[in-house]
Amino acid sequence: MDASAAADPPPPGPPVVVETHSALIFLWGDEAHKVRKSVDLGFLDNTTVGARGEQSRREVELNSRLAPDVYRGVLEVRGPDGEVIDHVVRMRRLPARRSLASLVRLRAEGGPGGGDTDIVVGLTEVARQIARLHAAGPRSEEIDAAGTPAAVAGLWTRSLAHLRRLDVGRDAPEIVDDIEALATDYLRGRGPLLESRVADGRIVDGHGDLLAADVYLLDDGPRVIDCLEFDDRLRYGDAVLDIGFLAMDLDASAARDLAVVLLGAYREASGDDAPPSLVHHYIGYRALVRSKVTAIRAEQAADGDGGRGDARRALELADLAVDSLLRARVRLVLVGGVSGSGKSTLAAPLAEALGAELLRSDVVRSDVVRAQAAPRSDRYSEAAVGAVYTEMLARAAASLALGRSVVLDATWLEPRRRAEAETVAADTHAELVEISCTAPRDELVRRITERARGGTDPSEATIEVLDGQLARPAAWPEAIHVDTAELDVRDREAVRRWAERELGPLPWA
Repeated sequence: MDASAAADPPPPGPPVVVETHSALIFLWGDEAHKVRKSVDLGFLDNTTVGARGEQSRREVELNSRLAPDVYRGVLEVRGPDGEVIDHVVRMRRLPARRSLASLVRLRAEGGPGGGDTDIVVGLTEVARQIARLHAAGPRSEEIDAAGTPAAVAGLWTRSLAHLRRLDVGRDAPEIVDDIEALATDYLRGRGPLLESRVADGRIVDGHGDLLAADVYLLDDGPRVIDCLEFDDRLRYGDAVLDIGFLAMDLDASAARDLAVVLLGAYREASGDDAPPSLVHHYIGYRALVRSKVTAIRAEQAADGDGGRGDARRALELADLAVDSLLRARVRLVLVGGVSGSGKSTLAAPLAEALGAELLRSDVVRSDVVRAQAAPRSDRYSEAAVGAVYTEMLARAAASLALGRSVVLDATWLEPRRRAEAETVAADTHAELVEISCTAPRDELVRRITERARGGTDPSEATIEVLDGQLARPAAWPEAIHVDTAELDVRDREAVRRWAERELGPLPWA
């Protein structure tokens, strides 16, 4: 709820009425009064006076955690016989021009008051406030249960089923199907990740409904209002699910850079290093929730222009859910090729673009040799090479299960090694991406020679090793082939653009 949708300062005259899918807010003078609708939305039933009273009291109690000076209490509305017939939440009216939503719009329009610096400072403090809310909140088995794999899958199931029953869902079933398929694919392999989040205490009693319209960046600090009060269980969930709601709203408002600021500040304040895949997964879920709520509002508005606009917006939010889930994909990426082909030079910026862990066979080989105390002459025996690939894939499997994409930098010239990687990807429900780096032989020779002269790279490949590899070429039809003499793999932005073209949407969180 935006408790200040009218102009500021408030003009004299009659109140301004703002309508949401579940309430009416009357704005007059320096106060806002909220009256709940007598509606049953499936996830919210306020058809009785008692229910509306309870939700009003809970609203004041819960929002006092973040905005104690905004919520002034609950008023009773009585009929002629003195019987309570409804309840009104009394609030301090906040300046509309200082809402985060207004500031983001002003920034986009280039208007005064939308300066990036002020917004960044305010958003950083919002992230700190939410981190403190999460840290200070209660802990219980019921709260922890909201972060289990079954509970998270249930969130998707219920929201998708609700959207399918609405006009927007019926008009665009293919989008709903895409959301369901992508969310389900992600969750299949992420049991260890979700269980680790519970064990690490990352399941919280949060705000539950963080939107830019309900965040106010005031001179004396932010005020965050209108948390979800009608069902405690809907406030329970992963901390990233909570802060991800506001990140989603900023992204949907073409302010992705501010979403990055918010998430970075929250990570610093909370110490929560959640993998990018989980952040995007939960951003996708929040986009689905807003799509559903906007679709409900579209049906309430019937055939007016507002209804058609809300229906379009609901579809845009559903598209955002698909986009976020595509960015959430967990990938096992093989970057291979003969010595000097540029695979290591490509692998590093590619891992950065994917938010992935990078494992180099040359580095892992040193670890394996140290652990086994093997003689130097045995470093490239068949058994030693097999041990390196086995160790790389074991490390990759552990990271993939925890939602972290992995880039594996090795030659991958033998089909059986690639088959082993395919098995790991299947077992961890990760997407396998295979990339083969190539370059003309004279360029390969030049690179190996320069690398040896520099003496800082862990690779021990020589021109003799290169010629041996070239003499035993093996087809790699599944791979994306990239000529590293044409693509400047030292240019991180060029690599990111190439990856976006070849692999689709990349993580930004």
